[in-house]
Amino acid sequence: MDNKGSVMDIETRTIGKTDISVTKLGFGGAPLGAVGDYLNPESVNQILDTAWDGGIRYFDTAPLYGHGLSEKRLGGYLSNKTRDDFVLSSKVGRLLVPEKEGERFAGMRDHEPVAIQYDFSASGVRRSLEDSLTRLGLDRVDILLCHDIDTWTHHEQQPEIYRAAAEGALPEMHRMREEGLVRAIGLGVNESAVCTRVLKEFDPNCFLLAGRFTLLEQEPLDEMLPLCLDRNVSVIIGGPYNSGLLTNVERRRATYDYKPVPDDLWDRAQEIKSVCQAHSTDIRAAALQYPLQHQAVAAVIPGVISVEETNENLELVNREIPESLWIDLAENGLLREW
Repeated sequence: MDNKGSVMDIETRTIGKTDISVTKLGFGGAPLGAVGDYLNPESVNQILDTAWDGGIRYFDTAPLYGHGLSEKRLGGYLSNKTRDDFVLSSKVGRLLVPEKEGERFAGMRDHEPVAIQYDFSASGVRRSLEDSLTRLGLDRVDILLCHDIDTWTHHEQQPEIYRAAAEGALPEMHRMREEGLVRAIGLGVNESAVCTRVLKEFDPNCFLLAGRFTLLEQEPLDEMLPLCLDRNVSVIIGGPYNSGLLTNVERRRATYDYKPVPDDLWDRAQEIKSVCQAHSTDIRAAALQYPLQHQAVAAVIPGVISVEETNENLELVNREIPESLWIDLAENGLLREW
């Protein structure tokens, strides 16, 4: 169910069977923490001002991002806004504990004096949300996502992690939804297989899927997305640029899943870019808009580290793209149709 929002011309879309409406372009809050002290408070507020003034009203964060720094920064900004004017999602599954009791996540550049401890128990979920609300300085989170219970994150330990979540976190999140503590529940993960499994075993409202349904790869079309349509479950797309592969022009600077790019994926990205250029289309606009064409997709939430990137995304998400581009990409075996 889609509708045209009055919010600065950004279309809004409804999350599954809920009454939550999100702007189709959301704000991925990971860089607010991941860049840490390299992104100073003044820059953070300028970026968030640009997003808000541009009409973005859906914001995502997590305890992982900067070991709580993203939640603090985002909550500090949003606490000055009318609470019903925006939608916020955060995540559970990682508690922030004293440094000696957990492990620091190497991908973050913050200097928060805490570490991470996995906890997918029922009590851990309750504590995680309470802690997040304290860091955010807000009265509620609208969408609560169980974070990273996928093989992508845990490798051979994933069956054990999934079992813990299936016995603890996920049932407790259902109870929290029934109690009205949160309005929607789901997963925030980097692969579609675990989403498909949860769809069959639980009753989620949405999934935040990072990097897997993009201009570069469309494996979720096999099972996850059709099942989401059948169950009226929404999908939020994180990492629409595949962590920079679809935007970088320099091979040495490009990454895929935040690691060096394999040759075959670099070559495929260059082929996609060539077709986009032939249709006078910026590949970034195509990357933002492609997943939004699927009925199950409610929003894309790229992460940004500057005012310039924020303004670019606001313009690119609404830029006109010729239908011939999608046809040409499909005919060249670079894009799957559905």
